[in-house]
Amino acid sequence: MPSLRIVVLTLVASGRLAGQQAAPAPRPYRPGIDVLNYALSLDLPDSGNRIEGRAVLTVRRTARTDTLVLDLVRLRVDSVLLDERATRFGRDSATIRIPLPAGSSDTVTIAVRYGGPVTDGLIIRNDTAWGWTAFADNWPNRGRYWIPSVDHPSDKATVSWTVRAPSRLKIIANGARLGEAPVSGSNPPRTVTRWRMNEPIPVYLMVIAAAPFYAYDLGETACGLTLVGRCVHQWAYVEPRLADFLPGPFKSAADIVSYFGSLVGPFPYERLAHLESSTRFGGMENATAIFYADQPFRKRTMTDRVVAHETAHQWFGDAVTETEWPHLWLSEGFATYLEALWTRNSAGDSAFRAEMEEMRRAVLSSQVVAERPVIDTAEQNLMALLNNNSYQKGGFVLHMLRATLGDSAFFRGLHRYYDRYRNGNALSDDLRRELEAASGTPLGWFFDQWLRRPGFPELTTSWTYDAAAKRVILSITQAGRFGSYRFPLTVDIKTAVGRRVRTRVDVTAQPSTRVTLDPPLDTAPVELVFDPDGELLATIVTR
Repeated sequence: MPSLRIVVLTLVASGRLAGQQAAPAPRPYRPGIDVLNYALSLDLPDSGNRIEGRAVLTVRRTARTDTLVLDLVRLRVDSVLLDERATRFGRDSATIRIPLPAGSSDTVTIAVRYGGPVTDGLIIRNDTAWGWTAFADNWPNRGRYWIPSVDHPSDKATVSWTVRAPSRLKIIANGARLGEAPVSGSNPPRTVTRWRMNEPIPVYLMVIAAAPFYAYDLGETACGLTLVGRCVHQWAYVEPRLADFLPGPFKSAADIVSYFGSLVGPFPYERLAHLESSTRFGGMENATAIFYADQPFRKRTMTDRVVAHETAHQWFGDAVTETEWPHLWLSEGFATYLEALWTRNSAGDSAFRAEMEEMRRAVLSSQVVAERPVIDTAEQNLMALLNNNSYQKGGFVLHMLRATLGDSAFFRGLHRYYDRYRNGNALSDDLRRELEAASGTPLGWFFDQWLRRPGFPELTTSWTYDAAAKRVILSITQAGRFGSYRFPLTVDIKTAVGRRVRTRVDVTAQPSTRVTLDPPLDTAPVELVFDPDGELLATIVTR
């Protein structure tokens, strides 16, 4: 469409967006401690919820500290070994405190033997369809109920699993299966299964599933678009009576991984499993082993949208993990927006715009959005962070970033962010810096106003036509409830002869802005349409 030259006149303002101080560096969860690897051995029962376990942690000290504090809730601790020698330890209901030898930059091995009835984290239940099953459900910090660990997203480690369980159960865990073998002399029969994850992940993503699965091989997918091996082998696992449901929504699994791999970077792992499970969430993005709630399987209502959302997390949330929980939008906002982009890819632009409009309506009507910022450092209830800020507003912020920077710079920035922080941690300002480097555009103002304060712009627009000057004069007023915002606003002008002319107005963070559109129009426009593509998170009332 033809573009118009714009003259912007800003009226006297009563206030503006204040520049924000740089966020202080977060305090480490366990200062001076970095767990490099977990070697986890578990004995699962034939019935009941009592487990026996041994966890061997390889721990690097990064600074001087004389105590290793591990999270472990309620379970008994039988012994602790430090570099294969018995050592004393302190125990309370939530932690194990292990004295360390003098030093500041060494690596030690800690072995914890423990056990008892599990009350959370590993969900054990008897189901009329499955029988006895066990599914890990660790988010956000419930891994500590069954794994001695540094249970925080900032501490990522590799993990291996050795699981002894009744032979009727299949064991699925992170990474690649190394093998399985019968346990000699066991009656009833038991099998030992071993898995290994070579890429570092946080504890909340370290999982096992034990159930009598039916396995459906989805085949080799996304060949040439993975960082490990040549292709991504995908599987789906369900209860046997649902075998005829497959592939169901997973018929799109190959295309989803290929699409995201081409969009933001190669898939970070060598395989991906999709499991029907027991989880309190609709889906849980465990690295290489996504767990989905069982009811959508049983009702046969599950769609590829949730598959796309959870698969997107393999890049953002799993490979690139937020350093601190207040930055959860770096996980959930990304998955929400990539899910919408999958809709565009698979169902077209109309479906994508409908999904984005649904997202916008959820944000504009949300009480939590009106009261709290996306980066919410005050919220202590981590479950409360699963809200419209982290998901829908976070996703729409990415949509606005894309509109602001353009596709090329936006996706180039995402590539940079993924490449730099893959297998590590990031904060919101890390994303900002990569997008700035990719685009050459300062974005501090954007991140401050959209992520560090509640709300959204509330706009009232009006326009007049000056017949003598043959000009359209546009007035934009921002309500005071959430303060003033800076943003680009697309305007479509419908002329009297039926033409549509598109222009873009750079609105400043002032209560009132007046814009004169140039060149002249011979007659008054019939209509001005604001934000016709739905790219701005705002309410707009035209008078």
